[in-house]
Amino acid sequence: MTATKEPSELSSDISSRPIARRQKRSPFAVIDLYRSAVGKKWVMAVTGIMLMGFVLVHMIGNTKMYFGAEGFDSYAEFLRMLAYPLLPETGALWLFRMGLIVAFGLHMQSAYSLTMLNRRARPVGYQSKRDYIAVNWANRSMRWTGIIILLFLIFHLMDLTWGRAPAASGQFVFGQVYDNVAFSMQRWPVALIYIASNVALGVHLYHGSWSIFQTLGTVSAKFNPRHNPLRRSFALAFAIIVAGVNISFPIAVLTGVVG
Repeated sequence: MTATKEPSELSSDISSRPIARRQKRSPFAVIDLYRSAVGKKWVMAVTGIMLMGFVLVHMIGNTKMYFGAEGFDSYAEFLRMLAYPLLPETGALWLFRMGLIVAFGLHMQSAYSLTMLNRRARPVGYQSKRDYIAVNWANRSMRWTGIIILLFLIFHLMDLTWGRAPAASGQFVFGQVYDNVAFSMQRWPVALIYIASNVALGVHLYHGSWSIFQTLGTVSAKFNPRHNPLRRSFALAFAIIVAGVNISFPIAVLTGVVG
């Protein structure tokens, strides 16, 4: 026969249980939105669009390398003197850089926060092998391709912007962008770093651009799942074009087309 607890014992048990505290609301609605998973996904989507625009414009600008040293160096000088004399030399360029740094930081922070939210929601891992039919390889590799892109970005800035990478030591000349690129990428290890990193960028762009449609499209009345093949085709084409053209630069240097 099971013994029943007295009311006093029941109230004691209840009072001893930890009470989950509600998160204090912020005076700013946008901060409350960002604290939610939906808000973080929106931040990732918006910053993702900004970063996609940057890599596309950056890729288009770098095609000037195929027009020779004069054309490529003139393009670099144009960027440094953008909005001059309204702004100081490189002023507009640094404004763009600061905006990209903020967007990149928010993008990474949102990705990390979403990962932590998912882990807290499922502290115990799956006991059986997961079914990845709906979760493709690109999806599962987003974390690693993101880390590769971050490390490559640091190397790229040290190599061709600051001239402080070991590969550029003693050969980097400020303002001679064409010669700096040609010297750096004519070395097989550096060329392979650029090629492998842009493969990772392509994978990241493919899933990232597809995820943007999913995130922003779910709240749009015009979002129709029947258009998913078209959206997926756009994501694939965008990733292939950006990564493919970027990969062509080290290949062009190695084969003597450029340099």
